[in-house]
Amino acid sequence: MNAFFGIFFHFLGGFASGSFYIPYRKLQGWSWESGWIVGGVASWILAPWLFGWLTVTGLTDSIGAADTQTIFYTVLFGVLWGFGGLTYGLTMRYLGVSLGVAVALGFCAAFGTLIPPVWEGRLGELMATASGQATLLGVVVCLIGIAVSGWAGILKERELDPAQQKAAIKEFDLRKGLLVGTFCGIMSACFAFGLAAGQPIADAAAAQGTDPLWKNNAILPVLLIGGFLTNFVWCMILNRRNRSFGDYTNRTAPLKNNYGWALVAGVTWYFQFFFYGMGQSKLGKSLDFASWTLHMAFIITVGTLWGLYYKEWKGVSARTMRWLYAGLGLIIFSTMLIGYGSFLSGR
Repeated sequence: MNAFFGIFFHFLGGFASGSFYIPYRKLQGWSWESGWIVGGVASWILAPWLFGWLTVTGLTDSIGAADTQTIFYTVLFGVLWGFGGLTYGLTMRYLGVSLGVAVALGFCAAFGTLIPPVWEGRLGELMATASGQATLLGVVVCLIGIAVSGWAGILKERELDPAQQKAAIKEFDLRKGLLVGTFCGIMSACFAFGLAAGQPIADAAAAQGTDPLWKNNAILPVLLIGGFLTNFVWCMILNRRNRSFGDYTNRTAPLKNNYGWALVAGVTWYFQFFFYGMGQSKLGKSLDFASWTLHMAFIITVGTLWGLYYKEWKGVSARTMRWLYAGLGLIIFSTMLIGYGSFLSGR
């Protein structure tokens, strides 16, 4: 039962992450950086503290009890992850939701899932148990599914002429998008490392009576402040370069609409890790490394479905669509394997 709830919570987190960029489409009269940082204030500052206070017993005490090294590395990984979060938005601009998600999160899944158990020296232990073998097989199948989805995106790019590409994605640029998406995926994996570095904060929260389901919420205010710093500095640079500081008070733009949708996007984004922590706690310590794969898998699935809804694949051949559906099928199958591995671990 824990495995079921773990996968379900990861689905909710994946749905939030795969959907958060949709409200940004409704912004009018603002430069990209203005909308991005307004949403960032909600996702990296307001929401982590608000939901932290609501779910964590002794939030500030738990953070204050952490040593300097824990705080430093948690914030540092947040800063590094911030580069991934920043370029994630750029990846969506250049590749669209479906292909952008597949490229960026393919790298993110590989690094964020496999490096922690290798670093902790647990890979041999996992390979020696039936539960570990099933889970690792699920990770491999997921990565294959991600690669297949990415291949479908490449076929799409080959089949559509520039006018067709830009009809669905105004700033479509495959070369720039692949470069940014690769960097994004590698840096985004630092979030998983940040959660690991911040575990003493979560343990302190649990010791004060916080339900294990919510204990990771104690880490997020510290981890996400690092991500905010990265994005804030870059967006201010872009505001200055593009002379877009006036966006925030420009009455010729629909300010209420823009602020409202940007804040909705930011809070929606935050919920991915709100539910991620819940899913991770349900899978258990021995298989929590697989949480990152599940998270990425559901984001890619939801992102691809949004891409279909917004007709980003309009005009491609039936062959390309078969590749796309095959990739999604493999990703869904991988979640079943990971869930089975968690079930065996529980037994």
